[in-house]
Amino acid sequence: MLEIPRLVIAAPHSGAGKTTVSLALALAFRRLGLSVQPFKVGPDYIDPTHLGRVAGRVPRNLDRFFLDREALRWLFARATRGADLALIEGVMGLFDGKDAQGRKASTAAVARDLMAPVVLVVDAQAMAGSIAALARGFRDHDPQVRLAGVIANRVAGPRHAEILREALRSVGLPLLGYLPRDPALALPERHLGLVLAGEVSLPGDALAAASRTLDIEGLLQVARLAPPLPRGRAPYPQDLRFTPARIALARDEAFSFYYPEVLEMLEDLGAEFLPMSPLRDRAIPEGAGALWLGGGYPERYAEALSENRAMREAIRRFPGPIYAECGGYIYLSKALWWQGRRYPMVGLCPGEARMSERPTLGYREVRAIADTPFVARGTLARGHEFHYAERPPAPRPVWQNVADGTLEGCGDSRVHASFVHLYLLATPSVARRFLEAAGGRLAFGHP
Repeated sequence: MLEIPRLVIAAPHSGAGKTTVSLALALAFRRLGLSVQPFKVGPDYIDPTHLGRVAGRVPRNLDRFFLDREALRWLFARATRGADLALIEGVMGLFDGKDAQGRKASTAAVARDLMAPVVLVVDAQAMAGSIAALARGFRDHDPQVRLAGVIANRVAGPRHAEILREALRSVGLPLLGYLPRDPALALPERHLGLVLAGEVSLPGDALAAASRTLDIEGLLQVARLAPPLPRGRAPYPQDLRFTPARIALARDEAFSFYYPEVLEMLEDLGAEFLPMSPLRDRAIPEGAGALWLGGGYPERYAEALSENRAMREAIRRFPGPIYAECGGYIYLSKALWWQGRRYPMVGLCPGEARMSERPTLGYREVRAIADTPFVARGTLARGHEFHYAERPPAPRPVWQNVADGTLEGCGDSRVHASFVHLYLLATPSVARRFLEAAGGRLAFGHP
């Protein structure tokens, strides 16, 4: 059994301040000398970068669309080794998920599976006594989800906070602190969400000041009430190893969207990642058996990517298999249109990428309709999409969306490119094929 204090930071809806509260708490707990392991519910690449930066530990994603309860608990137990406390930032509203009741792929589902107390962040800037009715509704909606208290955000001052505290006391819930209405606490955003942690200085002084109005001791007491948790079961064989499979991994300002737990799984199985930058490098790392181009912001760096002709040519001539997701798929297209200008890209996939005003987003369950180096025809996999690019023509599609039959992606005997970000822990067979494509061979264990 795993005994670790833990908290889920949830909200009634998006935009209530979950990230700001989570950052303030991570900073406050760390300043008490605690090792804080951060988590983010849902398929988010951006918020975790901020949590990891403040906590000083690699963040992980927790998602019940991708993992069953046993695998989720295993991932949680693995990530919290050496930590004193787990801080879990929710996604959207507490009960928002794949179904109307919030029982699938929601923050509530993760809280249930981890037996973790929930603290509800409420945007109280235009609220007084109504906070009690709101909090009571969330507390009583699902008896398996333990709502332990409320943090009020955007509070006008101590008198406003006292009114909120009194209202919550009437329904038996504590106010576990508040954050003031302070523009300095706002985090910069762009079209895919918050700006990545490495691109902006977090409002550290404002977060530190804000944490002084949080009930840190009360929150610690709530976290310590979490019961012992079964350690779960790994989603892939722990005795399986391949000979080293060397994978060139695109990682720079333009390409940075990778799940840490997926990279760790591949390393467990025998992957060796060779970092590279399509922005600055002129060649693919020597000895690479495969190339992985992840998601990111290629549109923001379109000019630099296009001007690096040496790298574009190196990718075209690379003899090994190439796997690309979302931003990587855009980079492999013939060209990228950005702010009215056309930028030539690698050209291994047909079509030209154009950015849209509206996002395409959501979970995806897909079936492979062609053999590629990374998937066999008929393979079912799970992932998600989140992009503002229009879909280019798909004359060589790799995926069919199980829900609506849509064909998507670009594939052949060397390339597998798609807007779908796969979560390989949900499909270990694809992870094994990934290693084989990169030159790995089974060393021991049962495939």
